[in-house]
Parts: sequence; C-alpha cells; structure tokens
Amino acid sequence: MLCLPYACTAASQIPANTMQAAYAGGYQEIKNLPKSEIVRVGIGDNSFSRYDYDKNTIYGTAEIKIFENGNFIASIPANQNLNIKTESGMITLYKDDGSVLEESTGPYTITCENGFLGIRGLKRAGGNAIYRGELEIVPFKQNRFHIVNVIELEEYLKGVVPNEMPVRFGLEALKAQSVAARNYVLSPRTKAYEAFDVADSVASQVYFGVNSEKPLGTQAVEETEGIVAIYDWNLILAQYSSTAGGYTESFAYAFSDPKTKEFPSEDKPYLRAKPDILSQTPLNTEEAAAAYYKSRPDSFDVRSPYFRWTKNWTKDELQKTLERTLAEQSTTGFVHPYFKKGEKLGDIVELKVLRRGDSGKIIEMEVVTKDKTYKIWKELVIRRTFSNQGKALPSANVVFEQQWDADGNLLTITAYGGGYGHGVGMSQYGAGFMGSEMYQSYDKILKHYYSGITLATKPFILSAENKSVTQNFYLNKKKANLIIDNKYQLTELPVIINGKEKIFELEKSVLPSKRVNRINISRFVKFGHNTITFYYPEIEGDNKALRIFVEAEERDDI
Repeated sequence: MLCLPYACTAASQIPANTMQAAYAGGYQEIKNLPKSEIVRVGIGDNSFSRYDYDKNTIYGTAEIKIFENGNFIASIPANQNLNIKTESGMITLYKDDGSVLEESTGPYTITCENGFLGIRGLKRAGGNAIYRGELEIVPFKQNRFHIVNVIELEEYLKGVVPNEMPVRFGLEALKAQSVAARNYVLSPRTKAYEAFDVADSVASQVYFGVNSEKPLGTQAVEETEGIVAIYDWNLILAQYSSTAGGYTESFAYAFSDPKTKEFPSEDKPYLRAKPDILSQTPLNTEEAAAAYYKSRPDSFDVRSPYFRWTKNWTKDELQKTLERTLAEQSTTGFVHPYFKKGEKLGDIVELKVLRRGDSGKIIEMEVVTKDKTYKIWKELVIRRTFSNQGKALPSANVVFEQQWDADGNLLTITAYGGGYGHGVGMSQYGAGFMGSEMYQSYDKILKHYYSGITLATKPFILSAENKSVTQNFYLNKKKANLIIDNKYQLTELPVIINGKEKIFELEKSVLPSKRVNRINISRFVKFGHNTITFYYPEIEGDNKALRIFVEAEERDDI
C-alpha cells in the first residue's frame, strides 16, 4: 500500500542514531519510501457538482487488491467490477454476481500495483477516468461516501499540468506551470472536506488522471521534480491566470483578505504589479489606462485571444444587466449601498472610475444614477457586475467609453479591455511566449512574474524529533547550494548526497544576519535527478534545530 504512516508526513523519517548507522541499516528503507509527499485528491462526479456518492463501481486495468483499515480483504482480476453501495450507515463491497466481499463502516483502500484504477461511468478529458496510486472509499455522511485518490505529489502533477496549461505552450512554460502547481498543493490551506486535501476541479487545480497526461507535460514535471518557489523561507502563493494583458497586478489590489474581507488586502512582496516591457510606466490614471488598453503595445501576451477585447451595451441593456448583477454582487459585501433583488436601478447617468492599480485594473468605481450612487470594489466583483451577454468581463483591466446625447442622456457604453482572469502572478500566455518565442528558461519565466523568489526544495526543520529527512529534486544545471539557518549554533550537518556521505561544518553566529550558512554543493550533485538525506547530529543534544533547503538556481555565480 502507498500511504504508510511514515510516508504521509511532510518529510520522510527513519530511526537512526547516527548517519553511519542509518546508512548501514536504514538506507534501503529510505530508498523504498515514496519519492514525494502524498496528496489526497477528492474525485467529483461528471459535473463536479458533488464529491460524495451512495454507490459506484471501481475496476483495475490489472488485478486489484482491497484493504480495510490496512487489513487485506480480497483481490479481483483485471477489468472486473468492484461495486460499492451504502445503506444504514454501512459500506458494502460486492461483485457483479451479488456476492458480498465485505460490509462495514470502512474506510477501504483499493490498490492496483501493476496497472491503474478506473471508476465506471466517470469521464475526464473526453475519456474514461483512470488513476495512478490508490483509491480510498471514505465514509462521509449517512449513506454517502467519498472517493479519494491517494497519490504521490509528482505523479499527481502529471495529471494536473497539461490540464492547467496547453502543452503547445512549450516545455519551459510547462515547467513554470509545474512549479506553480507544486507550490499550490504544498501550501497550507483551509480544506473544504476533511477527507481530502484538494478537489479535482477548478475549485483547486484541474486533475484528470492518467488519460489526460501528455508526454511534454510529464517531462516538465519530471524536470522540475521537488522544486518550489519560496520567499523568505516560505512557499509563495503562486497565483496565475490565463492572460495578464501585458501588465500584472499587485495581489493587494485584486484579492480581499479571506477572513476580514479587507480590501485592498495585505500586500505580498513577490506578487507586485509588473509590466512585460519594463520601460512601461504605471497605468493608474484614466489617460494611461485608455492609451494602453485601446492599443496593442509590445507584450508577452500578444498571442492570447484575450490580449485585447471590446464589449458594448446600450444604456437600457446595461441598466437591465446591473439590476440583476448588483443584487447578486451585493451579497459579497463589495457593493454599497446594498442593492436588493427586484429593486429598480433608475436611469444611469455615468460610470465613474475612482481608483486603479498599476496595471490599470479597476479596484474602485461608481455607478451614478439619477436616484443613487453605487460604489463597487474588487476586480472579480466589477467583472461580474458588468457582465455582457450573460458573461463576466474577461478582466477588470478595462476602460469605459461613454456616449451621451445633446441633452446629457447616456446612450451607449463601450468597454476596452485587456487580459483574462485576475492578472496576478504568472500569465500563462506570457509564459508560453517567453519560453517558446524568447527562448527563456523556466526559472527566468518564474522570476519575471514572481519578484525576488528563490527556486529550491521545500524548506524543512531538522531536529531531535525529526531526525532524518530525504529530498528528491531535479537540477537543470549541476549547481546547487545548501541554505541552513543555524539559529541554535549547531557545529555540523551530516548528509548523504547521491549515495555519498559528507559532514559539513557549520559556522556559528549570534547575529541573525550572519547565522545563515550557504554551502556550495555543486561538486556533489549532478544534472538531473538528485537525492539528499539529512541527519540530525546527535552530538548537539535535543533542544536544537536547523532550518534547511536546497537552493537549485540557474545561476552563474554558484
């Protein structure tokens, strides 16, 4: 079975008193551990509207084995059905002939060591839903259960990357997408369901399993194995959208605080507004935004069909739209005063933009009518409020051009805009252009869109409680550094790098600015897949710890 207790933690651990003892007696055990962390993915129905079932059928492309709470129950030959149903709080497993294999409250685990697992009738990416790893049947509410795909992170990403970015964007863009997707799933989050970490839909990341995998997407995942983007020792929130329109926006001006609803929200230093062409000045005035979005300047996003777009309304069309959308968006708390369902808007006099971000994104505006003035905040609320032909605006990078008659009555409104999505972080079309047409490597793509980041393995803490940590990662160049926060002034760090033992002496300092050790390990690593196991130095005692990551950068000064 895949998800053994020690394999489900953030870092693999083995019992060892010294590096030498661990190498002699436990190294084989390390090699047999999962190569990456375990992800629990909730599998939705065909419409992704439900993540719980009262019955279903699972099969394997090879023999499957069934376990209950780790205890083996039965095996079923390839392509034969394992039927599942719930009744009276019990989950029953039975064959097509009606013979019952087991009846209990579960959970059950289904494995297929020599093949893949499928769910009858479930479609993904136009084909049958087939999965790597294991499937768990987890009780939910009375007479309902979840189906959870338990899978190693790197295998999971193979079913994510080609569904989040078209493979035609090229290998380097797909590598950048792989890092962003890896960051997403490893970042702490409030889970919507207790039984799994992420859903398989746009609610998390689109994950369609084996049948949606593409060779170039798989290559991108493998050639970024174990690599994440960090800032100040923490995984970044690797936001991305389809098309930024030539100028990304700061996080604070696109998203509200999820708890307090404060908007603008707290800034994230690595998610700052940035133009594709660095000579471009900010677009935070009406004149600058109009000049930019009513033209087609040089940009990494020029291949996107949403690089520039226009939408049109008559006054009456917009009035009918706003009477519906203002009521819908008032429930978000970002429309004032509150507009009630069924309420009449009154004649629109003017649309007035009050504030823009550096990308020209509207972050605050007013709808002025003869009766009232309604203030609207936040890009997604603005996009949905000004829907056109039943669809939200592609982005809030928009300039409204209004026409009045001789008496000052509003006649028509034209929206000139650029981009698709929130426009924060990586632009996927821009990444494709940078990789395929500018021949930029994935690290340069990521560093354009995420300011001040480091590409590295996931930072971890090595301590008396967490004595041994193994990390697998891929280097595109034979260059790497160990970055060690030696706050507690340890004297050494034992490691095994690609099978070779090494003890690094650590520098000590009581000054926070000097306690971080940077150790060049380029001569010990190789191009491609690398494995490093770190061991807590027992001679240091139990009340000390090290923070560590491997810096894996495309740099010439290492």
